[in-house]
Amino acid sequence: MAERFARHLRVERQASEHTCAAYLQDLAQFAARAFGESAEPPFDWLQPDRFTVRGFLVDCQKGGAAASTTRRKLAAVRAFYTFLIRERAVERNPCAGLRGPRQERRLPDVLTLRQVAALLAAPLDALQARRDRSGVPPPPLDAYAAWRDAAIFEVLYSTGARVAEAAGLTRAAADLDSGIVRLRGKGRKERLGALGRPARETLRQALDFSVFIWPESARPDAPLFLNLKGGPLTPRSIERQMKRWLAAAGLPPRLSPHKLRHSFATHLLEAGADLRSVQELLGHASLSTTQIYTHVTVERLKDIYRGTHPRA
Repeated sequence: MAERFARHLRVERQASEHTCAAYLQDLAQFAARAFGESAEPPFDWLQPDRFTVRGFLVDCQKGGAAASTTRRKLAAVRAFYTFLIRERAVERNPCAGLRGPRQERRLPDVLTLRQVAALLAAPLDALQARRDRSGVPPPPLDAYAAWRDAAIFEVLYSTGARVAEAAGLTRAAADLDSGIVRLRGKGRKERLGALGRPARETLRQALDFSVFIWPESARPDAPLFLNLKGGPLTPRSIERQMKRWLAAAGLPPRLSPHKLRHSFATHLLEAGADLRSVQELLGHASLSTTQIYTHVTVERLKDIYRGTHPRA
């Protein structure tokens, strides 16, 4: 039944592989709680009731799971039972009427403009320093890696893309002439992002190197960002590369690619962009999700005031 549910998630709900994997793991944990650690399928899914589900959620919280994680586990079990009802395997959903824990809204970390500039410059600064030391151009593969990393950071900051969205881009999705990139976000919804001049120029250089090394990467369906073997670059690899360049730029190691998305939104609002436009650029379904960035800008204004006003 779990395999059929996974197929339902991928085909009918068009869930990402990340969501599918998370839901299946959540479902396996729920089955262990409901039927016992040693139990094996097939399970009697008629047996669990709302108290079983509630106990599962309590165990998650006692185990240190974040509120967002516990809410996702509830969503996974609820979605599974909705699927079972549709398949006429059960008649009721034990999750009916249950709510997950309230999620605290924490203000996102945001890079300053100076920090963004330092990060974006780090890969190419290192490439130039290497050339200055040796007196000869670096090998094409090393040059590609530097231009690629710089291009990734430029694209993330220019578009506000999630790291998985950037990793999933193809050559056809990025139009360097118009400066428009098509991003496929959560639920496989597509939106448009804008590539600024630095992003376009850096990306063009990276693509020139990739085609020189791997001619097949010029195909429209080829990944936009490649690993050093010519395969698609994964979100995890992008995170590792960012850690490397954060250290090189002397920036806090806690920063992640997603912080560039936070910075994109916050800097737009600080420059006067309206909230609804930022919502569309981020691909948020709800305006309330975007509104947290208005709190960030207010808090930063307060910090500036407290740090500079003589009567603060």
